[in-house]
Amino acid sequence: MALEPRSQRQKAAIDEVETYGAHNYSPLPVVIASARGAHVTDLDGNDYIDCLAAYSAVNFGHGHPALLAAAQEQLGKVTLTSRAFYSEPFGPFVKALADLCGKEMVLPMNTGVEAVETAIKTARKWGYERKGVPEGRAKIIVMEGNFHGRTTTVISFSNDPDARKSFSPYTPGFVHVPFGDAEAIEAAIDDDTVAVLLEPIQGEAGVIVPPEGFLTAVREVTRRLGVLMIADEIQAGLGRAGATFACDREGVVPDIYVLGKALGGGIMPLSAVAADRDVLGLFQPGQHGSTFGGNPLACAIGSAVIELLSTGEMQSRAVTLGARFRAGLQPLLDNGWATEIRQVGLWLGVDVEPQFGTAKELCYRLMVKEVLAKDTHGHTIRFAPPLVITEDEIDAVVAHTLAAFQEAAEGKDMVHSDPGTETEIDA
Repeated sequence: MALEPRSQRQKAAIDEVETYGAHNYSPLPVVIASARGAHVTDLDGNDYIDCLAAYSAVNFGHGHPALLAAAQEQLGKVTLTSRAFYSEPFGPFVKALADLCGKEMVLPMNTGVEAVETAIKTARKWGYERKGVPEGRAKIIVMEGNFHGRTTTVISFSNDPDARKSFSPYTPGFVHVPFGDAEAIEAAIDDDTVAVLLEPIQGEAGVIVPPEGFLTAVREVTRRLGVLMIADEIQAGLGRAGATFACDREGVVPDIYVLGKALGGGIMPLSAVAADRDVLGLFQPGQHGSTFGGNPLACAIGSAVIELLSTGEMQSRAVTLGARFRAGLQPLLDNGWATEIRQVGLWLGVDVEPQFGTAKELCYRLMVKEVLAKDTHGHTIRFAPPLVITEDEIDAVVAHTLAAFQEAAEGKDMVHSDPGTETEIDA
């Protein structure tokens, strides 16, 4: 099954990528040229509603005025010094983020997986130097179905065969337990366990929400048994789940927050680990670092992101608009077109009834209707529009989604409407 780009211009742009770029992604055939708010525009001027928000990196919309202003102001000053020197925006950023997290220290990095690697190193260091675990024996408990990135260490405890195949040997020191099973976590903890690493909501797995009380139980177990609780809030945090952090939904404060994506406002890569001094304060000069980590430009944007979150408006929008989105999609279940819909905040996972096609095929259909969403694990569509999306735009996405599923159920073809193009696909 293949859907052609809308024009020869876009086809040429895609061919260039496919010829000279490594094939580590399989994008939908649309070439984005500009964006604003919840909308993106392709090379031919066609407008789409963005329902992925760069995997939640664009929580506050494309080109948010406050974030652009912060970036532009800093661009005219200094963008990179490395951590060999202090920079003016660094202190205000780490203080603001520490305050947001209720923690004493922050270690900034660039990408989410770098922050996860940092958290792993932090937990091991704490285990050896504070808990007294013998060197080389530290273990971290991880969840089945997890997604924390694709570095060699992180794929070592992934369950995704695509992420793991042909990349061994793998890093030892990780123990898998079922996601949502606090009793299994407790049973897996022994004297060498230094941490439990989890996503409060598993995004890449399909917006999998654990049973109510799971996070509370994990917090109690880890505290009682002297193990660090690490919450990977890279996708779930910073407003997406209807709260500043997804852990807030159960009033849980982990020992370590792992943050990224939306922290950079969709402008710069920016991630961070936040923890108290007795955990994060163990690092000494030369033991961890990054040339670009905590750079002035990213820090200035990060501070503006934290300011946006301080009002609570984005979190409230996620709650209200997410409920509206979920209610609008109920006919998918009523008509048997979807088998399950999971929703938390402005984040939904829709499992497609297999007889009507794969999730990617439905994403093609949505693209034809100028809605961009992303499939995962073959059968699930993820919807995560920017939190600045309006009610009318949510209603439009709902209408297009219902129409796309109905056409799939009826076996109708997908056809782009641009004149002079022949971009048709048989369902």
